Amino acid sequence: MSTSTTIRAKGDRLPLAALLALAMTGFICIITETLPAGLLLQMAQGLDVSTSLVGQTVTAYALGSLLAVIPLTIATQGWRRRNVLLLTIVGFLVFNSITALSSNYWLTLVARFLAGVAAGLAWSLLAGYARRMVPVRQQGKALAVAMVGTPIALSLGVPLGTWLGAAIGWRSAFAIMSALTLVLIVWVLAKVPDYPGQASHERLPLRRVFTTPGLRPVLGVVIAWMLAHNILYTYIAPFVAQAGLAAHVDVVLLIFGLAALAAIAVVGRLVDHYLRAAVLGSLAIFVVVSLLFIWLARVPAAVYVGVAVWGLTFGGAATLLQTALADTAGDGADVALSMNVVAWNGAIAGGGILGGILLDVLGVTSFPPALVLVLIIGFVIAWSARTHGFRAGARHTHVPGH
Repeated sequence: MSTSTTIRAKGDRLPLAALLALAMTGFICIITETLPAGLLLQMAQGLDVSTSLVGQTVTAYALGSLLAVIPLTIATQGWRRRNVLLLTIVGFLVFNSITALSSNYWLTLVARFLAGVAAGLAWSLLAGYARRMVPVRQQGKALAVAMVGTPIALSLGVPLGTWLGAAIGWRSAFAIMSALTLVLIVWVLAKVPDYPGQASHERLPLRRVFTTPGLRPVLGVVIAWMLAHNILYTYIAPFVAQAGLAAHVDVVLLIFGLAALAAIAVVGRLVDHYLRAAVLGSLAIFVVVSLLFIWLARVPAAVYVGVAVWGLTFGGAATLLQTALADTAGDGADVALSMNVVAWNGAIAGGGILGGILLDVLGVTSFPPALVLVLIIGFVIAWSARTHGFRAGARHTHVPGH
C-alpha cells in the first residue's frame, strides 16, 4: 500500500478510537463463534435437538469462514474498505438476531454458517485496515491494538456464554451480541476512516500472491504453531485433570487468557523492530514448556506456571504472524490475510482432530511430545525464512511499497 493512503498520526499517537473499533469487531467474531459452547444444554432444549447437534453450530460457523473467506476477499477487493467492514458487522447483526429468534434447528444452523462467512471476511480485513491507519513504523503497534479483542474473547467467550445462559437465557445472550453490533456500527461510522479499494490493475491474482517469496513459509508457521496450540487448548480439561485440576479448568483458562492479554502489550513494543526474534523466541519457549509438561504435568503448580508461560507465548501470535504475512505479501496483503484465515481455522480443526486421535489412542500423556515435534517443525521453517518471511531488523527497512 502506498503512503498516500495512510493516515499520518500526530507524533507517535495511535488512532485508538478507530483501532479499538476493529478490536471490538474481532471480539464479536470470537464471542459469536464460542457462545454455543457455553450454551449447549440450553440451546439443545430450546431447539429440541441433541447437544451434539447443537455442537455442530460451532462447526457450521468455522466452515462458513473457511469456505467463503478467499472468494469473498477477492470479490470485495475493489470496494471501499469501510463498506466491507460495515457489511461484515451487519452480517453479525442479522445472523445473531436470527439465531436469537429461531426455533428451527436448520434455520439456526444456516444462520451460524452465514455468521461464519461474515467472520471470515472480517478477519481478512482487520489487519490490513489497522496497518493503513498509521505510518509503517507504527503498523505493528496498531495491529497489536486491533488484535486485543481476540485474547479477551478467547478467555471470556465460553465462561461468558455459560454465565449469560444461566442468567438471562441463551436467546438473550445472542440478542446482546446483536445489540453490541448496533453500537459498533455507530462507532465505525463515527471513528473509523474510509479508504478506497484496490484498482483493478493493482490487484494480484491468487496464485501470484501464494507464490510470493516467503509467503508459504509464514503460512507454514501459522499452521504448525496453531496446530500445536489447539491440540492443547481444545483438550485442556483432560490434560490438567492429570494434576487434579479437573474442577479448576476455568481458573486455568483465566490464567492463560490474562497472560495472553499481557503478551499483546509486550509484542506491541517488539513487533516493529524484533519481529523475527519474537516469533523464534515464542516458539522456542513454547517448546520448553511442552518439554517440561512431559515430566511435570501431574504437578499443579507446574501446570499453572506452564499455562501462564504458554499464554505469554501465544498472546502476540496473531500480531506477529499477520504482520509478517502482510509485509511479505505487499500489495497482495488482503488476499494473503484471507489465506491466513483458512490456515488458522484449518489448524483449529486439525488440532481438534489430531488431539482427539492422540487422546483416544495414546492418552493425554502423548500431547507434550506431539507439541514438541510440531513446534520444532514450525521453528525450523521460521528460522529458514530469514531472507523472505521472517526478516531480521526493523520492519520499516524492508517493507515493500514504503
